[in-house]
This record gives sequence, C-alpha cells and structure tokens, in this order.
Amino acid sequence: MTSYSLIILSVLIIYMVLTLIIGIVSSKRQAKAQAGKGFINNYFVGGRSMGGIVLAMTLVATFASASSFIGGPGIAYSKGLVWVYISVIQIPTAFIVLGILGKKFAMISRKTNAVTVTDYLRSRYKSPTVVIISSIAIVLFFIAMMMSQFIGGAILLETITGLPYVWGLIIFSIIVIAYTSIGGFNAVAITDTIQAFVMVVGCFLILFTVIKVAGGYTPLIETLNTVNPTWSSLSSDGNTPLPYILSFWVLVGIGVLGLPQTAVRGMAFKDTKSLHQAMIYGTVVVGTLMIVMTIVGVFAPAVLDPSEFKNTDYVIPMIVLKYMNPVVAGLFIAAPLSAIMSTVSSLLLLASAAIVKDIYMNYFVSRETEEKGSAFEEKIGKLTIFSTVLVGAITVFLTLNPPELIVWINLFAMGGLECAFLCPIIFGLYWKKANATGAIFSSVIGVAMFLILSTTGVTILGTSPIVISILTSVIAFIIGSLLGKKSDRETLELFY
Repeated sequence: MTSYSLIILSVLIIYMVLTLIIGIVSSKRQAKAQAGKGFINNYFVGGRSMGGIVLAMTLVATFASASSFIGGPGIAYSKGLVWVYISVIQIPTAFIVLGILGKKFAMISRKTNAVTVTDYLRSRYKSPTVVIISSIAIVLFFIAMMMSQFIGGAILLETITGLPYVWGLIIFSIIVIAYTSIGGFNAVAITDTIQAFVMVVGCFLILFTVIKVAGGYTPLIETLNTVNPTWSSLSSDGNTPLPYILSFWVLVGIGVLGLPQTAVRGMAFKDTKSLHQAMIYGTVVVGTLMIVMTIVGVFAPAVLDPSEFKNTDYVIPMIVLKYMNPVVAGLFIAAPLSAIMSTVSSLLLLASAAIVKDIYMNYFVSRETEEKGSAFEEKIGKLTIFSTVLVGAITVFLTLNPPELIVWINLFAMGGLECAFLCPIIFGLYWKKANATGAIFSSVIGVAMFLILSTTGVTILGTSPIVISILTSVIAFIIGSLLGKKSDRETLELFY
C-alpha cells in the first residue's frame, strides 16, 4: 500500500471509529434518559424524541446513499446534463414525505404504539396476511438495497486504498453492523446528523476539485463540448426519452412515500415545530447533495477518460484518487461512506424490526409472556441484536461477488418496496374504504407486475416498469377494497 493510500485509510478509520463511538455513547445516554419507554420504543424510534435538525438530517442521510454519491454521478458521466433534470425531482423528497405522512402518521403511531410501518399496517388492516406479506417484502427488498450500499462502500475502499474488494467489504460491514446492532435508532439518528453535514462538505470538495483540475469553468465546458458533444442535450441525444424521465420522477419523487425507511421517520419526531423545521432543512440539504453530486458526474468527462475505470461506479473514486490531496480525499470519501452507512443502518433496523417486532412478537409471543417485564425486554433485546447481525451477514455474503452498476440495483429495490407499500400506507391514512383485501391485492399484484416487467424488459409507451406497476397497484387496491370486507367501526374511529 502506498503512503498516499495509507493516509486516506487512516483518515477513514479514524472517522468511522469516531462515528461508532459517538453513536453508541449517545444512544446509551438517550436510553437512560428514556428508560421508562421500553427497549422496543427506544431501539426502533428513539423514544419519539427527534428535534427538527436531527429529523431532517436522518431523513437526508437515509435517502442519500451509494447511488447518490457513486452510482448517480457515474450514470451522469455517460448521459450528461439530462441526469440532473432527472435527479432534481428528489429535491422536495423531505417536504413531500413529512408533509403528507408526518403529522397524521405520528398521531396514529402514538395512538396505536406503532414503531414500524408494519405496525401501522397491522393496526389499520387487522390482517396477519398483510403483516406477513409486508415483512417478507421488507426483508427481501432491503437485502437487495443493502447489497448496493455494501458494494459502494467496498468499491470506495478498494479504489482508494488498494485493498482487495473483499477486505474493503469486511471492514465497512463490521463497523456499520456493529453500531446499528448495539445502538439502535438513537445511534443511527445521531450519526446520521453528523454524516449529513459531512456529506454536504464532501460534495462541494469534489465539485471544486473537478473545476480546478479542468482549469476553470470555461475551459471545463470547452473540454466537455469536445469529449462529450451531447452532454447538454435534454434527451441525451435521444438516449433518454421524455417518458423515461417522467418514469424516474415517479420512482424517486412520488414513490418515496411508499419507502418504509423514510416513512418511519414520520413516527419519531418530538413535536409539530420539529416536523416543520425538518421539512425546510431536509429540502435544502437533499437538493444540495443531489444537484451538486450529479453535476460532478456531468463534469467528470472533462478530467477523466473512460479507459481509466472498469465501469461508471468507479468514476467518483477515481477522481478522488487521481486529483485530491490524501487528507482531503479521506475527508471526501467519508461523505459517501457516511451516506452508505446511514442508509444501511436504517435498512438493518427495519429489517430486524420486521423479523422481531412484526412477526415474532405479534404471532409467536403470548400476551402473558410480554407482561413478564424486564426478563422479556432483555430477551427481545438480544433477539433484535442477533437478527440485525444475521441480516447484515447475509447481505455481506450475497455481496462477495458483486453485480455491476450500483444505481440499478438500488432503483430495482426501491421500485419493489414502492409497489408493496405505497397504496397500503397512503390509502390507509386517507381513504376510509381502504381494507385488508385492497392492501393484499395491491402489494401482491403490484410487486408481481414490477418483477415481470423488470425481468422481461417489456416497456409500455416508453415508460420504465415502475409507472405501470404502481398504476396496477392502485387499481388493484381500489378493486380489492370495494370487494373486501369493510373496516370495523373501531378502526375507522381510531384513524379518522
């Protein structure tokens, strides 16, 4: 390993160890302050105590991922400015999620003592089938989504330090699984806040580096016009048609309302003031990250030749390795690692919750057992940590021989989750006629349609699979709700 790589690795190790320590210590202090609220409530939603800045940053850090820092800019390298037009729909993500879900979701979750999205679905639809389908979808699609994150972390460490991919994967996975397993939601929330600020600094560092290396903005544009003449085309010279752009807007714009890992943030904030603050802060930070990093990818052909990397996932790591001071490079690499660690930690928490809280506690534990108090709490605590480690280990194993192009793995997992959860969440909150039959029809038929279209490559009117799949999911939900048994009066009074 060269001295350059050694410096970068040292900076990264110090950063990740500090993150681990801060997250765990903060979690322990918070747990003591809220000891009366119980392990489940503290571990999965942090005692519902997040303020505005923490709520915004944890939402940002969860939504931003390896795709935002590695996969997205890599695609922008090849497609040009059109990928910025596609990415801008992500700017209002925090505003949309918290505005539509936040207040009502928080009220319902407190009334029903829900700490997961599946908890909410169980209370709304009162159907074991809905809970089991939802839990299976969470675990399977979260593993796929986490695979893209682990690949991103390992690629960063491989490219920057020269370590083999497998070693990079092991180092990254041990740290993120450890602090998520031990600290729970509080550790994730605190470290997310730190990491969101690191991400903002990191994205500007690499943007300034690219412009400086190119000789300034004007020479950069002149070089781009030479090496990639179609970089500024709205449709990438016909390679990215308008229906595809609109499809992407559905996936990363409207569809994010159906992502359990973002929706659950609506259960954890302290008060209405915190919610309103988070909507503003989150919108500003998400917009900054998405636009700046995508523009870096658009500008990258001016300073990096395609012969210098294996695939576009390596564009950002190669720029860092080739042009940045090792200490600055270490700080920048901490940014995407922050995004990846934050996303993985949130997914691990919810996957663990699906196993322990949504299935085991609901269907394998009697009420008498739950009432045994501290002994039961201790048992659930151990089981939760074990399930978190197990899901993480399975993901690492599946990632040992990684597929290419992180962004497509991540978007596939996002699409599956949205088809499974969008209609049950939104209709359940705002439509009195929504019922279990509608939720089952929507999840099963929507996900099936998405998998069929994704694997066969069939397109309708030039759209991507997510558009037709979500539309199918909506129709299935409405038909199922009209055919199925109505929700009982108790449920309607609770929710409306």
